[in-house]
Amino acid sequence: MRYLAIDYGTKRTGLAICDSDETIASPLAIIQGQKELLKKIAEVVETENVEAVVLGLPLNMDGSEGSQTKLVLKFAEQLKGYLHIPVHLQDERLSSFSAEEKLASANFTKEKMRKRLDAVAAAEILEAFLEQKTPRNSAETSIP
Repeated sequence: MRYLAIDYGTKRTGLAICDSDETIASPLAIIQGQKELLKKIAEVVETENVEAVVLGLPLNMDGSEGSQTKLVLKFAEQLKGYLHIPVHLQDERLSSFSAEEKLASANFTKEKMRKRLDAVAAAEILEAFLEQKTPRNSAETSIP
C-alpha cells in the first residue's frame, strides 16, 4: 500500500511517501503556507497513487495534547472529507529532532536545512508508522 505522510505546519507542511511494499519512506516535498493546501495534497495523492495518509500528531512529551494537537486533529477531519481515503494519526514526538540530526550530518546551511526539514520529519513519521504496523519477524533475529 502506498502511504503519504504529512508533517503539518501553519508555515510549511512536509510530505513523505513510501514504496508499495511499505519498506522505504522517502521525503517527497514541502508545501509552503496554507493556500490551497488540501488541493495540493490531493494532487500528490492522485499523482503518486496514494491509498492512505499518515498525519503526524504532535503530542507533548508527557503524551498530553497541546494547542498544535488540536489544529492537527481539525486538519485530519478536513483531510478525511476532502480525500475520501483513510487518514491515520501517528505520534510524531521527536520526529523533527531526529530529522535535524540526520540533516546536520549532511552539512547543509541553515536555509537548505529548513527547506528540507519538514519533508525529512514526515519520512520519520512514516517510518515509525510502518514499523509499528509491521510485526517483527521472528526469523530476523541475529545468530549468536
